[in-house]
Amino acid sequence: MSKEEDSPVIRRTTRSSSSAPVKSNETEIKKNAVTYSPTINDLAFGEDKLSFNDLLSSFPGRHIQIKEIMRILGPQDCPMFPQFIYGGASTGKTSVVLQIFRHLNRPFVYASCRTCYSQRILFECILNQLLLHKKNAANGYSSAKRCEKPSDFVNFLREAVANVTNSLKGNLGELGGSKLGGGPNGSMLYLIFDNLELVREWDKSSCILPFLFNLSNILKMPEVGFIFISNTSPDTYYSNIGYLEPIPVYFPEYTEEDLRQIFLRSQSNRKLYSSFLDIVLRPFCRITRKVDELAAAFSSLFQKYCEPLSDLTSVPNEEMKRKLFSHFQPHIATSLNEIFWILSEPFLEVEPRSETMQKGITRKLEGDQEFAEMDFHMSTSAKYLLISAFLASRNPATLDASLFDSTGGSESRKRKRKASEKSMEQKEVAEQESLLKGPGTFPLERLLAIFQCITSVLDGYLDEEEHANDLLKVGRGDGLMSDVLLQLSSLCNANFIIKGGSCPLETTTRYRSTISEDMALKIARSLKFPLANYLYRR
Repeated sequence: MSKEEDSPVIRRTTRSSSSAPVKSNETEIKKNAVTYSPTINDLAFGEDKLSFNDLLSSFPGRHIQIKEIMRILGPQDCPMFPQFIYGGASTGKTSVVLQIFRHLNRPFVYASCRTCYSQRILFECILNQLLLHKKNAANGYSSAKRCEKPSDFVNFLREAVANVTNSLKGNLGELGGSKLGGGPNGSMLYLIFDNLELVREWDKSSCILPFLFNLSNILKMPEVGFIFISNTSPDTYYSNIGYLEPIPVYFPEYTEEDLRQIFLRSQSNRKLYSSFLDIVLRPFCRITRKVDELAAAFSSLFQKYCEPLSDLTSVPNEEMKRKLFSHFQPHIATSLNEIFWILSEPFLEVEPRSETMQKGITRKLEGDQEFAEMDFHMSTSAKYLLISAFLASRNPATLDASLFDSTGGSESRKRKRKASEKSMEQKEVAEQESLLKGPGTFPLERLLAIFQCITSVLDGYLDEEEHANDLLKVGRGDGLMSDVLLQLSSLCNANFIIKGGSCPLETTTRYRSTISEDMALKIARSLKFPLANYLYRR
């Protein structure tokens, strides 16, 4: 049967292909989706082959990472250690990995923890691809296997992988060692888990991440490779469960030159766009280096930049560049404020700079106010929760009752005996040990107790008129407590608070604060919170 007579192949949807315009009409798509059944060839891209030079040119600034990933993948059908690809958002991790598999044309299964937002959905998404099952109206949009337990997933996965690898080997054997036309290269299968950091949001028991990292040891199938993609570093995934640590590959932020090459790739008039980047790239890179955010900002700004031009294909000379710059200059600062500036709470605003300039003098109080300014936006409840975590990590748990009483711990410090030389030496040794150990861990119950204590004494320290609106949120009511767990999850995702592992005796997850004392003081001053009254000094 010729290719024209075959049913059209539905290609794998990726970030790059999902944004491409759809040429066929909706009726034809629905008809093909119903009549088409997936085959083993759908585990690979099945598109036009991508050469290695085209792969490198498609990702400026990522040549080292591409070569490192391909080195770890190794030759065809070569067993590999698990990979852990990490870096900030919008640094090209997912696109690079998918295009590498397009270049190699190897079979893989892709699962994003953003769309697979639960344990069952993640397991069934992988099994559906391996079992060549497509949800449609005929099967009631149901999965091939219903899988909720990790033990069931291991059994189903082992059986499905064995069938797929046997089919891939059969395709190679039919033509005497050469693959069928348009089929995948090799018989090894790769499982790609994207957005791995989101698992912690829906995995409350903290057992899925260690299970995924240990899946290669559980399966003991060398024909399966594992690739994990995350926005956070491997340090944030350590647990007390032993597993084979994956090989890390780091994607740093793009440099200005890398961003220039990225934005110039898709431009028809590169010289005109280069003159535009000379103006906007540096100030915007001081705020963000994410390609998606910069692309959204540059799209509208470039139109304003080209307003004086009647011909967009012309090459601007120096005189034209000066004219375009004088026309475009007033729009730069406005665009920065509109896109990236986030308003803070009104009561956190310090004295206006205009009034300070009119006074003409610099006082120590103004220096304190400048120190108290926050260079990022954070809700009030998140700030108090972060201070609570800092105190729980720095203070001994045995002193909570004396430090967080109604007097702020002042009475416990009145009765002090004269310390002997031996006790002073013991205190110095204990202080050195605490510095070596770093911040301690604490359970969730202790964090909530400290949080409730420091928010219940706000009336003694805050001006009622200035904080009248905010006390409705941070007062003594129960409305704030309902938001604490959500704020804790956000702080953990931002690495202000990390999970320190679960205690085998308590069987509960413990946390640790990662902020410095200077950072805690800055947050406390923005809230006018007396942090020194609650911080234990050895």
